Amino acid sequence: MSQNSNATWFLNYSHPKYWLTWFGLTLLRLMALLPYPLLIKIGSSIGITAYYLIKKRRHITKVNIKLCFPSLSTIEHANLTKAAFRSAGIGIVETALSWWGSEKKLLSLSHVNGMENIHNALKKQKGVILLTAHMTSMEIGGTLMTLQQPLIVVYKKAHNPLFEHFLQASRKRWATKMVQTYELRNMIKGLNKNQVTWYAVDQDFGLKQSVFAPFMGVETITLTTPSRIAKITGAAIVPYFYRRLPNNQGYQLDILPALEKFPSGDDVIDASRLNKLIADAVLKAPEQYFWAHRRFKTRPPGEPDVYAQKKH
Repeated sequence: MSQNSNATWFLNYSHPKYWLTWFGLTLLRLMALLPYPLLIKIGSSIGITAYYLIKKRRHITKVNIKLCFPSLSTIEHANLTKAAFRSAGIGIVETALSWWGSEKKLLSLSHVNGMENIHNALKKQKGVILLTAHMTSMEIGGTLMTLQQPLIVVYKKAHNPLFEHFLQASRKRWATKMVQTYELRNMIKGLNKNQVTWYAVDQDFGLKQSVFAPFMGVETITLTTPSRIAKITGAAIVPYFYRRLPNNQGYQLDILPALEKFPSGDDVIDASRLNKLIADAVLKAPEQYFWAHRRFKTRPPGEPDVYAQKKH
Protein backbone atom coordinates (compact mmCIF):
# COMPACT_ATOMS: atom_id res chain seq x y z
CA MET A 1 0.00 0.00 0.00
CA SER A 2 1.10 3.58 -0.66
CA GLN A 3 1.65 6.03 2.20
CA ASN A 4 -1.73 7.66 1.51
CA SER A 5 -3.43 4.28 1.40
CA ASN A 6 -1.85 3.32 4.71
CA ALA A 7 -3.08 6.53 6.30
CA THR A 8 -6.60 6.00 4.96
CA TRP A 9 -6.62 2.39 6.12
CA PHE A 10 -5.55 3.37 9.63
CA LEU A 11 -8.15 6.13 9.84
CA ASN A 12 -10.86 3.70 8.78
CA TYR A 13 -10.01 1.41 11.69
CA SER A 14 -9.31 4.06 14.34
CA HIS A 15 -13.01 4.31 15.20
CA PRO A 16 -13.79 3.41 18.85
CA LYS A 17 -15.78 0.35 17.73
CA TYR A 18 -12.45 -1.24 16.72
CA TRP A 19 -10.54 -0.39 19.90
CA LEU A 20 -11.33 -3.71 21.58
CA THR A 21 -10.19 -5.57 18.45
CA TRP A 22 -6.95 -3.58 18.40
CA PHE A 23 -6.43 -4.41 22.08
CA GLY A 24 -6.97 -8.11 21.47
CA LEU A 25 -4.68 -8.20 18.44
CA THR A 26 -1.96 -6.35 20.35
CA LEU A 27 -2.17 -8.89 23.17
CA LEU A 28 -1.93 -11.74 20.67
CA ARG A 29 1.09 -10.14 19.04
CA LEU A 30 2.85 -9.91 22.40
CA MET A 31 1.90 -13.48 23.29
CA ALA A 32 3.77 -14.73 20.23
CA LEU A 33 6.98 -13.76 22.07
CA LEU A 34 6.25 -15.99 25.06
CA PRO A 35 7.68 -19.49 25.63
CA TYR A 36 5.35 -22.18 24.31
CA PRO A 37 4.58 -23.82 27.71
CA LEU A 38 3.54 -20.44 29.16
CA LEU A 39 1.39 -19.74 26.12
CA ILE A 40 -0.47 -23.02 26.68
CA LYS A 41 -1.08 -22.19 30.36
CA ILE A 42 -2.46 -18.76 29.47
CA GLY A 43 -4.75 -20.25 26.85
CA SER A 44 -6.07 -22.83 29.29
CA SER A 45 -6.87 -20.07 31.80
CA ILE A 46 -8.65 -18.04 29.12
CA GLY A 47 -10.72 -21.09 28.22
CA ILE A 48 -11.90 -21.91 31.72
CA THR A 49 -12.75 -18.24 32.28
CA ALA A 50 -14.86 -18.33 29.12
CA TYR A 51 -16.59 -21.46 30.43
CA TYR A 52 -18.01 -19.49 33.34
CA LEU A 53 -18.72 -16.28 31.41
CA ILE A 54 -20.14 -17.36 28.04
CA LYS A 55 -23.32 -19.21 28.98
CA LYS A 56 -24.64 -19.61 25.44
CA ARG A 57 -21.54 -21.43 24.16
CA ARG A 58 -21.36 -23.47 27.35
CA HIS A 59 -24.91 -24.67 26.73
CA ILE A 60 -24.19 -25.54 23.08
CA THR A 61 -21.02 -27.41 24.05
CA LYS A 62 -22.84 -29.38 26.75
CA VAL A 63 -25.63 -30.37 24.35
CA ASN A 64 -23.19 -31.49 21.63
CA ILE A 65 -21.13 -33.57 24.04
CA LYS A 66 -24.20 -35.24 25.56
CA LEU A 67 -25.48 -36.14 22.09
CA CYS A 68 -22.16 -37.58 20.93
CA PHE A 69 -21.17 -39.30 24.17
CA PRO A 70 -24.46 -40.60 25.63
CA SER A 71 -22.74 -43.30 27.68
CA LEU A 72 -20.71 -40.85 29.79
CA SER A 73 -21.86 -39.95 33.28
CA THR A 74 -23.02 -36.46 34.26
CA ILE A 75 -19.65 -35.78 35.89
CA GLU A 76 -17.78 -37.02 32.80
CA HIS A 77 -19.92 -34.78 30.58
CA ALA A 78 -19.11 -31.80 32.80
CA ASN A 79 -15.38 -32.58 32.83
CA LEU A 80 -15.24 -32.97 29.06
CA THR A 81 -17.12 -29.68 28.61
CA LYS A 82 -14.59 -27.85 30.79
CA ALA A 83 -11.70 -29.53 28.97
CA ALA A 84 -13.22 -28.45 25.64
CA PHE A 85 -13.28 -24.82 26.82
CA ARG A 86 -9.68 -25.04 28.00
CA SER A 87 -8.72 -26.41 24.60
CA ALA A 88 -10.63 -23.63 22.83
CA GLY A 89 -8.79 -21.06 24.95
CA ILE A 90 -5.48 -22.60 23.95
CA GLY A 91 -6.65 -22.40 20.34
CA ILE A 92 -7.02 -18.63 20.72
CA VAL A 93 -3.45 -18.11 21.89
CA GLU A 94 -2.17 -20.57 19.29
CA THR A 95 -3.36 -18.00 16.77
CA ALA A 96 -0.60 -15.71 18.06
CA LEU A 97 2.01 -18.35 17.32
CA SER A 98 0.42 -19.19 13.98
CA TRP A 99 0.30 -15.58 12.78
CA TRP A 100 3.53 -14.20 14.22
CA GLY A 101 5.69 -17.13 15.27
CA SER A 102 8.93 -17.81 13.42
CA GLU A 103 9.12 -20.61 10.88
CA LYS A 104 11.86 -22.25 12.96
CA LYS A 105 9.70 -22.29 16.09
CA LEU A 106 6.66 -23.59 14.22
CA LEU A 107 8.59 -26.40 12.54
CA SER A 108 10.04 -27.47 15.89
CA LEU A 109 6.47 -28.15 17.09
CA SER A 110 5.49 -30.24 14.04
CA HIS A 111 5.33 -34.05 14.08
CA VAL A 112 4.25 -35.05 10.57
CA ASN A 113 3.08 -38.45 9.43
CA GLY A 114 1.96 -39.36 5.90
CA MET A 115 3.20 -36.54 3.63
CA GLU A 116 3.79 -39.19 0.97
CA ASN A 117 0.00 -39.53 0.67
CA ILE A 118 -0.26 -35.98 -0.66
CA HIS A 119 2.72 -36.46 -2.97
CA ASN A 120 1.29 -39.70 -4.37
CA ALA A 121 -2.12 -38.11 -4.97
CA LEU A 122 -0.54 -35.15 -6.79
CA LYS A 123 1.10 -37.53 -9.28
CA LYS A 124 -2.32 -38.00 -10.89
CA GLN A 125 -2.32 -34.29 -11.87
CA LYS A 126 -5.95 -33.80 -10.77
CA GLY A 127 -5.38 -31.78 -7.61
CA VAL A 128 -5.99 -32.71 -3.98
CA ILE A 129 -8.78 -31.78 -1.58
CA LEU A 130 -7.17 -31.88 1.84
CA LEU A 131 -10.24 -32.75 3.86
CA THR A 132 -10.12 -31.73 7.51
CA ALA A 133 -12.23 -30.78 10.52
CA HIS A 134 -12.77 -27.89 12.92
CA MET A 135 -10.51 -28.74 15.83
CA THR A 136 -9.66 -26.04 18.37
CA SER A 137 -6.07 -25.96 17.07
CA MET A 138 -7.32 -25.35 13.53
CA GLU A 139 -5.39 -22.12 12.95
CA ILE A 140 -2.03 -23.56 13.85
CA GLY A 141 -2.95 -26.90 12.26
CA GLY A 142 -3.38 -25.05 8.97
CA THR A 143 -0.20 -23.04 9.34
CA LEU A 144 1.91 -26.10 10.15
CA MET A 145 0.58 -27.89 7.09
CA THR A 146 1.33 -24.93 4.80
CA LEU A 147 4.95 -25.13 5.94
CA GLN A 148 4.99 -28.66 4.51
CA GLN A 149 2.86 -28.13 1.40
CA PRO A 150 1.58 -24.97 -0.39
CA LEU A 151 -2.19 -24.74 0.07
CA ILE A 152 -5.27 -22.96 -1.16
CA VAL A 153 -7.31 -22.33 1.99
CA VAL A 154 -11.12 -22.39 1.85
CA TYR A 155 -12.49 -20.29 4.70
CA LYS A 156 -15.48 -18.29 5.95
CA LYS A 157 -14.95 -14.54 6.05
CA ALA A 158 -14.82 -12.95 9.52
CA HIS A 159 -17.60 -10.51 10.44
CA ASN A 160 -15.11 -8.00 11.87
CA PRO A 161 -13.29 -6.31 8.92
CA LEU A 162 -10.23 -5.39 11.02
CA PHE A 163 -9.82 -8.97 12.22
CA GLU A 164 -10.40 -10.17 8.65
CA HIS A 165 -7.55 -7.93 7.44
CA PHE A 166 -5.09 -9.43 9.92
CA LEU A 167 -6.39 -12.94 9.30
CA GLN A 168 -5.76 -12.65 5.57
CA ALA A 169 -2.40 -10.92 5.95
CA SER A 170 -1.18 -13.51 8.44
CA ARG A 171 -2.42 -16.57 6.57
CA LYS A 172 -0.93 -15.31 3.32
CA ARG A 173 2.52 -15.60 4.88
CA TRP A 174 2.25 -19.30 4.04
CA ALA A 175 -0.95 -20.02 2.07
CA THR A 176 -0.93 -19.84 -1.75
CA LYS A 177 -4.41 -18.34 -1.90
CA MET A 178 -7.47 -17.67 0.26
CA VAL A 179 -10.86 -18.73 -1.15
CA GLN A 180 -14.19 -18.07 0.55
CA THR A 181 -16.61 -20.96 1.01
CA TYR A 182 -18.93 -19.79 -1.78
CA GLU A 183 -16.12 -19.30 -4.33
CA LEU A 184 -16.19 -22.86 -5.63
CA ARG A 185 -15.10 -21.83 -9.12
CA ASN A 186 -11.79 -20.57 -7.74
CA MET A 187 -11.41 -23.79 -5.79
CA ILE A 188 -12.00 -25.82 -8.96
CA LYS A 189 -9.51 -23.66 -10.90
CA GLY A 190 -6.84 -24.45 -8.31
CA LEU A 191 -7.54 -28.17 -8.45
CA ASN A 192 -7.36 -28.10 -12.25
CA LYS A 193 -3.85 -26.67 -11.80
CA ASN A 194 -2.99 -29.67 -9.58
CA GLN A 195 -2.94 -27.62 -6.39
CA VAL A 196 -3.83 -28.73 -2.86
CA THR A 197 -6.93 -27.20 -1.28
CA TRP A 198 -7.61 -27.20 2.47
CA TYR A 199 -11.32 -27.80 3.10
CA ALA A 200 -13.04 -28.27 6.49
CA VAL A 201 -16.57 -29.52 5.85
CA ASP A 202 -17.97 -30.22 9.33
CA GLN A 203 -20.29 -27.26 9.85
CA ASP A 204 -24.03 -26.76 9.51
CA PHE A 205 -24.80 -24.62 6.44
CA GLY A 206 -28.44 -25.70 6.22
CA LEU A 207 -30.24 -27.99 3.80
CA LYS A 208 -28.84 -26.55 0.55
CA GLN A 209 -26.36 -28.93 -1.13
CA SER A 210 -26.35 -31.13 1.96
CA VAL A 211 -27.73 -34.47 3.15
CA PHE A 212 -28.35 -36.05 6.53
CA ALA A 213 -25.70 -38.59 7.51
CA PRO A 214 -24.66 -40.05 10.86
CA PHE A 215 -21.93 -38.32 12.85
CA MET A 216 -21.10 -39.94 16.19
CA GLY A 217 -24.54 -41.51 16.33
CA VAL A 218 -26.47 -38.34 15.45
CA GLU A 219 -28.15 -37.64 12.10
CA THR A 220 -26.21 -34.57 10.97
CA ILE A 221 -26.59 -32.21 8.02
CA THR A 222 -23.46 -32.75 5.93
CA LEU A 223 -22.17 -30.94 2.85
CA THR A 224 -22.07 -32.85 -0.43
CA THR A 225 -19.57 -30.37 -1.88
CA PRO A 226 -16.53 -32.69 -1.61
CA SER A 227 -18.33 -35.36 -3.65
CA ARG A 228 -19.46 -32.88 -6.29
CA ILE A 229 -16.06 -31.26 -6.70
CA ALA A 230 -14.25 -34.60 -6.77
CA LYS A 231 -16.64 -35.75 -9.50
CA ILE A 232 -16.15 -32.56 -11.55
CA THR A 233 -12.36 -32.37 -11.27
CA GLY A 234 -11.22 -35.91 -10.52
CA ALA A 235 -9.39 -34.52 -7.48
CA ALA A 236 -8.26 -36.92 -4.78
CA ILE A 237 -9.74 -36.60 -1.28
CA VAL A 238 -6.88 -36.83 1.22
CA PRO A 239 -7.95 -36.68 4.89
CA TYR A 240 -5.79 -34.54 7.17
CA PHE A 241 -6.22 -34.37 10.94
CA TYR A 242 -4.15 -32.70 13.62
CA ARG A 243 -4.11 -32.64 17.39
CA ARG A 244 -2.26 -30.95 20.21
CA LEU A 245 0.11 -33.30 22.01
CA PRO A 246 0.39 -33.48 25.82
CA ASN A 247 3.30 -32.10 27.86
CA ASN A 248 4.00 -29.25 25.42
CA GLN A 249 5.34 -31.61 22.76
CA GLY A 250 3.71 -29.72 19.90
CA TYR A 251 1.30 -31.08 17.29
CA GLN A 252 0.68 -34.38 15.56
CA LEU A 253 -0.18 -33.93 11.87
CA ASP A 254 -1.64 -37.06 10.28
CA ILE A 255 -2.21 -37.25 6.52
CA LEU A 256 -4.16 -40.37 5.56
CA PRO A 257 -4.13 -42.15 2.17
CA ALA A 258 -6.40 -40.77 -0.55
CA LEU A 259 -9.92 -42.19 -0.43
CA GLU A 260 -10.57 -44.95 -2.93
CA LYS A 261 -13.80 -45.16 -4.97
CA PHE A 262 -14.81 -41.64 -4.00
CA PRO A 263 -17.26 -40.30 -4.92
CA SER A 264 -19.42 -43.41 -4.92
CA GLY A 265 -22.41 -41.87 -6.69
CA ASP A 266 -24.46 -41.89 -3.48
CA ASP A 267 -24.23 -38.62 -1.53
CA VAL A 268 -25.40 -40.17 1.76
CA ILE A 269 -22.81 -42.95 1.57
CA ASP A 270 -20.07 -40.42 0.80
CA ALA A 271 -21.16 -38.03 3.58
CA SER A 272 -21.34 -40.91 6.07
CA ARG A 273 -17.84 -41.97 5.10
CA LEU A 274 -16.42 -38.48 5.64
CA ASN A 275 -18.25 -38.10 8.95
CA LYS A 276 -16.81 -41.42 10.13
CA LEU A 277 -13.29 -40.22 9.32
CA ILE A 278 -13.87 -37.03 11.29
CA ALA A 279 -15.41 -38.92 14.21
CA ASP A 280 -12.41 -41.27 14.38
CA ALA A 281 -10.10 -38.23 14.54
CA VAL A 282 -12.24 -36.59 17.23
CA LEU A 283 -12.11 -39.69 19.43
CA LYS A 284 -8.31 -39.44 19.60
CA ALA A 285 -8.65 -36.13 21.47
CA PRO A 286 -12.36 -35.43 22.18
CA GLU A 287 -11.72 -32.22 24.10
CA GLN A 288 -9.97 -30.70 21.08
CA TYR A 289 -12.99 -30.71 18.78
CA PHE A 290 -14.81 -27.39 18.33
CA TRP A 291 -17.94 -28.33 20.26
CA ALA A 292 -19.14 -24.72 20.65
CA HIS A 293 -20.55 -24.70 17.10
CA ARG A 294 -24.23 -25.62 16.65
CA ARG A 295 -23.33 -28.69 14.62
CA PHE A 296 -26.82 -30.18 14.97
CA LYS A 297 -28.83 -26.99 14.34
CA THR A 298 -30.61 -28.37 11.25
CA ARG A 299 -32.71 -31.37 12.20
CA PRO A 300 -34.50 -34.02 10.13
CA PRO A 301 -38.23 -33.37 9.62
CA GLY A 302 -40.19 -33.78 12.84
CA GLU A 303 -37.21 -33.60 15.19
CA PRO A 304 -37.08 -30.80 17.80
CA ASP A 305 -34.42 -28.12 18.21
CA VAL A 306 -31.75 -29.80 20.32
CA TYR A 307 -30.44 -26.44 21.57
CA ALA A 308 -33.78 -25.09 22.82
CA GLN A 309 -33.59 -24.24 26.51
CA LYS A 310 -36.44 -24.81 28.89
CA LYS A 311 -38.06 -21.66 30.19
CA HIS A 312 -38.02 -21.34 33.95
